[in-house]
Amino acid sequence: MEAFEPLLLGLTNFAIYFGLSLVALLLFKFLYTLVTPYDEWALVKNQNSAAACALSGAVIGFSIALGSAATNSVSIVDFAVWAIVALIAQIVAFFVVRMFMPMISQRIQDNEIPAGIVLGAVSIAIGILNAASLTY
Repeated sequence: MEAFEPLLLGLTNFAIYFGLSLVALLLFKFLYTLVTPYDEWALVKNQNSAAACALSGAVIGFSIALGSAATNSVSIVDFAVWAIVALIAQIVAFFVVRMFMPMISQRIQDNEIPAGIVLGAVSIAIGILNAASLTY
């Protein structure tokens, strides 16, 4: 039975980090869609490709940073703190893009795909930079 202890510990840690990651991802989706001035889910359900690109990029960017946080954290608390940092970074990225493209929200609502791609790409870039910054 002793031979299985490291495996059980590893599975337990996996379950904790994975479960917390899913909770963080759901929290991110909720908060991100709360701060954007449009309802991404409704737009995507109405086949708005620009909203799909923007939201997908934000989720991917957050997930990249979240994965790095899980890899580099020394405890669950450390992981949770870096998950919050990643969440804030993605929301800040949205507002930074809005500074340079003030009409981006309206353009996404109007299904202008280039606007959705730009917002999604910036979100992924922020996630990659955030993830790289977490590797200490």
